[in-house]
Amino acid sequence: MSYPSVDQLQKVLTEKVFHYAKDSKKAAGRALGTLVEIITFYALKSWDLERHVAIERKLPEFANDDITHNVEYSLHPATPLVQIEFNRDSLPLTTTKIAKHEKLAALGITKESLRKSTLLSKELILRNSCTVSESDDHFLNAYLDELGKDTGTYSIVSLRQQPFAIFECKRVGVEEGMKKGPQTIEKAKQGAYVAKSVSALQKIRLTDGSMGGLIQKRDGSFRHGNYYKLMAEVIASDDPELLSQFILTVGVVSNHGNWFDHKSQDHNKELKVLAQSYDWLLFLTDAGVAQFIDELLFHPTKELSAARDAFLASYTGEKGVNQFTKKQLSLQADAALQSYFHSRKKVIAGWFNIIAPAGKGLDVLKEELDTLKSKNWQEIHS
Repeated sequence: MSYPSVDQLQKVLTEKVFHYAKDSKKAAGRALGTLVEIITFYALKSWDLERHVAIERKLPEFANDDITHNVEYSLHPATPLVQIEFNRDSLPLTTTKIAKHEKLAALGITKESLRKSTLLSKELILRNSCTVSESDDHFLNAYLDELGKDTGTYSIVSLRQQPFAIFECKRVGVEEGMKKGPQTIEKAKQGAYVAKSVSALQKIRLTDGSMGGLIQKRDGSFRHGNYYKLMAEVIASDDPELLSQFILTVGVVSNHGNWFDHKSQDHNKELKVLAQSYDWLLFLTDAGVAQFIDELLFHPTKELSAARDAFLASYTGEKGVNQFTKKQLSLQADAALQSYFHSRKKVIAGWFNIIAPAGKGLDVLKEELDTLKSKNWQEIHS
């Protein structure tokens, strides 16, 4: 590893990239947070989940629509509707243009339901998870399929409002001279509250210290037992009463020095709070973050050159030029990142350590997500 810690890496970013900023360390910290989100997002893409992913949507608490929480990534049951061809000279590809296409006429998209956004700009900036319209039960997303010299294609996908999984990223930097970041406990409590409040499958602490699970059926009866055994039963089931309001919760934390005890290297209190709250808690290792940033910025691989250009063009001190976020990237940067993550699946899998559940690997999480996305959700919600 080129750098002893992510905090050291932040210092290098401060000096080499963000020297122009008034608070260069804070700017570097925000960029590190963005990079963690991008690693998570492109890992999901490499797992063939892109067309289930929505970004920063409001998610209501279970059985309590009065309170909603923004989550970084939510994964929704998806139904492909139509593929549409367009001429390159018709860019920008706005949601208004998309909604007016004759192939979508039968969907009856109203002005009230339309969401103003741009799937692909004239400058070839791509909008990830571009929402076209909303309804009570569904929303329509547009995804770019390909762009050629003269024409391109995009697909319209219908996603259910109720997701089957969520991913949240929690990164907190450590200030010089401190043992952990000042916002660590707030981030941990916030993540824990959301993780425990959005799914029908509830966690309860048993008297022996183990984690129990509880889920109520429509007749008022309860299914209960060991939490992870019950969770596995729910995921494997086709019972609408168990699945319809179930959400698998996944947290991703990064920056080793912030979440582990400096002397013993045990999990600190905040990490334990998150581990007992999310169904899955993944730790994105310092070595993984360092490798990605090193190959992106400091010793750039040819494969990532377009992504590096987009990153550097986004952080110049000027407003309105960012083309390197989880929501929008230059098209060339997106292609470069997709290629990088697909060609290094095994290496990138090694960047994630499983904090919880104990004894399970990343392949199990992928299997659970594949099982959930493949359910007959139309029948489950009917």
